[in-house]
Amino acid sequence: MTQLSRQPCEACRKHSPTVSEAEIKLFKPEVPEWRIVKRDGIMQLERAFTFDDFRQALAFTNRVGEIAEAAGHHPALLTEWGRVTVNWWTHKINGLHRNDFILAARTDEVAK
Repeated sequence: MTQLSRQPCEACRKHSPTVSEAEIKLFKPEVPEWRIVKRDGIMQLERAFTFDDFRQALAFTNRVGEIAEAAGHHPALLTEWGRVTVNWWTHKINGLHRNDFILAARTDEVAK
Protein backbone atom coordinates (compact mmCIF):
# COMPACT_ATOMS: atom_id res chain seq x y z
CA MET A 1 0.00 0.00 0.00
CA THR A 2 1.41 3.40 -0.94
CA GLN A 3 1.21 6.42 1.28
CA LEU A 4 -0.91 8.11 -1.38
CA SER A 5 -3.47 5.30 -1.55
CA ARG A 6 -4.09 5.54 2.20
CA GLN A 7 -5.02 9.21 2.06
CA PRO A 8 -8.71 10.06 2.21
CA CYS A 9 -10.49 11.57 -0.75
CA GLU A 10 -12.03 14.93 -0.02
CA ALA A 11 -15.28 16.28 -1.33
CA CYS A 12 -14.55 18.30 -4.44
CA ARG A 13 -16.55 21.42 -5.22
CA LYS A 14 -17.01 23.12 -8.59
CA HIS A 15 -14.48 25.82 -7.68
CA SER A 16 -11.88 23.53 -6.09
CA PRO A 17 -8.43 24.16 -7.53
CA THR A 18 -6.74 21.71 -9.87
CA VAL A 19 -3.43 20.29 -8.70
CA SER A 20 -0.43 22.57 -9.03
CA GLU A 21 2.80 21.66 -10.82
CA ALA A 22 4.40 21.22 -7.36
CA GLU A 23 1.66 18.79 -6.33
CA ILE A 24 2.05 16.84 -9.58
CA LYS A 25 5.79 16.51 -8.87
CA LEU A 26 4.94 15.28 -5.36
CA PHE A 27 2.20 12.78 -6.33
CA LYS A 28 3.41 11.45 -9.71
CA PRO A 29 6.30 9.33 -8.32
CA GLU A 30 3.74 7.30 -6.34
CA VAL A 31 1.91 6.39 -9.57
CA PRO A 32 4.86 6.12 -11.99
CA GLU A 33 3.09 4.02 -14.64
CA TRP A 34 0.31 6.56 -15.09
CA ARG A 35 0.60 9.12 -17.88
CA ILE A 36 -0.76 12.61 -17.73
CA VAL A 37 -2.70 13.15 -20.95
CA LYS A 38 -4.79 16.02 -22.22
CA ARG A 39 -8.13 15.16 -23.81
CA ASP A 40 -10.42 17.91 -25.05
CA GLY A 41 -8.25 20.36 -23.12
CA ILE A 42 -8.66 18.43 -19.84
CA MET A 43 -5.68 16.92 -18.02
CA GLN A 44 -6.27 13.29 -17.01
CA LEU A 45 -4.34 10.40 -15.53
CA GLU A 46 -4.33 7.38 -17.84
CA ARG A 47 -3.00 3.87 -17.58
CA ALA A 48 -3.64 0.70 -19.57
CA PHE A 49 -3.57 -2.62 -17.72
CA THR A 50 -3.12 -5.91 -19.57
CA PHE A 51 -4.63 -9.30 -18.77
CA ASP A 52 -4.65 -12.79 -20.21
CA ASP A 53 -8.25 -12.66 -21.39
CA PHE A 54 -11.53 -10.76 -21.30
CA ARG A 55 -12.72 -12.40 -18.08
CA GLN A 56 -9.71 -11.09 -16.12
CA ALA A 57 -10.09 -7.64 -17.69
CA LEU A 58 -13.76 -7.55 -16.74
CA ALA A 59 -13.03 -8.67 -13.16
CA PHE A 60 -10.48 -5.85 -12.85
CA THR A 61 -13.00 -3.36 -14.27
CA ASN A 62 -15.46 -4.43 -11.57
CA ARG A 63 -12.81 -4.03 -8.81
CA VAL A 64 -12.05 -0.51 -10.05
CA GLY A 65 -15.79 0.18 -10.10
CA GLU A 66 -16.01 -0.86 -6.45
CA ILE A 67 -13.28 1.55 -5.32
CA ALA A 68 -14.85 4.28 -7.45
CA GLU A 69 -18.26 3.77 -5.86
CA ALA A 70 -16.76 3.71 -2.36
CA ALA A 71 -15.04 7.04 -3.03
CA GLY A 72 -17.94 8.60 -4.95
CA HIS A 73 -15.50 9.43 -7.75
CA HIS A 74 -15.71 7.66 -11.09
CA PRO A 75 -13.19 7.10 -13.92
CA ALA A 76 -13.62 6.42 -17.58
CA LEU A 77 -13.08 2.70 -18.13
CA LEU A 78 -12.51 1.02 -21.49
CA THR A 79 -12.65 -2.76 -21.16
CA GLU A 80 -11.38 -4.82 -24.08
CA TRP A 81 -10.13 -8.35 -24.56
CA GLY A 82 -7.05 -8.54 -22.32
CA ARG A 83 -6.86 -4.82 -21.66
CA VAL A 84 -8.47 -2.13 -19.50
CA THR A 85 -7.68 1.55 -19.93
CA VAL A 86 -8.48 3.72 -16.91
CA ASN A 87 -8.71 7.52 -16.96
CA TRP A 88 -9.07 9.50 -13.75
CA TRP A 89 -9.93 13.20 -13.69
CA THR A 90 -12.35 15.38 -11.81
CA HIS A 91 -15.34 16.34 -13.90
CA LYS A 92 -16.46 19.21 -11.64
CA ILE A 93 -13.20 21.10 -12.15
CA ASN A 94 -12.33 19.82 -15.64
CA GLY A 95 -8.90 18.69 -14.57
CA LEU A 96 -6.78 16.84 -12.07
CA HIS A 97 -7.41 16.93 -8.35
CA ARG A 98 -5.51 15.25 -5.53
CA ASN A 99 -8.31 12.65 -5.43
CA ASP A 100 -7.39 11.47 -8.93
CA PHE A 101 -3.86 10.60 -7.82
CA ILE A 102 -5.20 8.85 -4.71
CA LEU A 103 -7.57 6.73 -6.79
CA ALA A 104 -4.88 5.98 -9.38
CA ALA A 105 -2.77 4.58 -6.52
CA ARG A 106 -5.73 2.53 -5.30
CA THR A 107 -6.30 1.27 -8.85
CA ASP A 108 -2.69 0.07 -8.96
CA GLU A 109 -3.32 -1.88 -5.76
CA VAL A 110 -6.39 -3.70 -7.07
CA ALA A 111 -4.39 -4.65 -10.17
CA LYS A 112 -1.96 -6.71 -8.09
